[in-house]
Amino acid sequence: MQKILSSFYKKLYRYFGPQHWWPAKSPFEVMVGAILTQNTSWQNVEKAIANLKKKKALSAKKLQALKEPELAALIKPSGFYHLKARRLKIFLEFFFSRHQGNAKKMSAGDTYDLRNALLMVKGIGPETADSILLYALNKPVFVVDAYTKRILLRHKLIKADATYGEVQNLFMRNLKNQPELFNEYHALLVRLAKDFCSKRRPRCEECPLG
Repeated sequence: MQKILSSFYKKLYRYFGPQHWWPAKSPFEVMVGAILTQNTSWQNVEKAIANLKKKKALSAKKLQALKEPELAALIKPSGFYHLKARRLKIFLEFFFSRHQGNAKKMSAGDTYDLRNALLMVKGIGPETADSILLYALNKPVFVVDAYTKRILLRHKLIKADATYGEVQNLFMRNLKNQPELFNEYHALLVRLAKDFCSKRRPRCEECPLG
């Protein structure tokens, strides 16, 4: 399995090149984006982030100061905006109570403890928690999403009922424990899925992993 995953990475990197993920200017922007991207496309998240920037509200203190309806209006392009506004507010309560609203203080914590704490926050599941850990805090945690599962399933490396943890362990047990590697690998898998491994019309004959 180690050879297969290493080979996949080399082929994808050679074909696509570096992806420069996550597209954000600060760790806190990554955290906000990780919550907003739930059940929507990144293009919609970008619109919501742009609204926050226009309002000069993309900081922990300024978001905390916004009333929930006002926040919901700003993030409307991301969809489910009332729910996501509530989730952002709940996350901010956690962020300030545990880490004084400071990403550097948060990143100093133990990865395992941080992940467990994030998963206790209402509205944050494994993918969102791991995105925050990897892309905002530079922690060595592999992010799994629907794209990852689709690719591995089509290459018969997992079963259809594989859990999030099982897929994650497949990468973390067979790759070097490096956040930079996990970052680039996940981004490359997303790129592959979008360009070649679509749900309905996969381009298997042209796939870089073919």
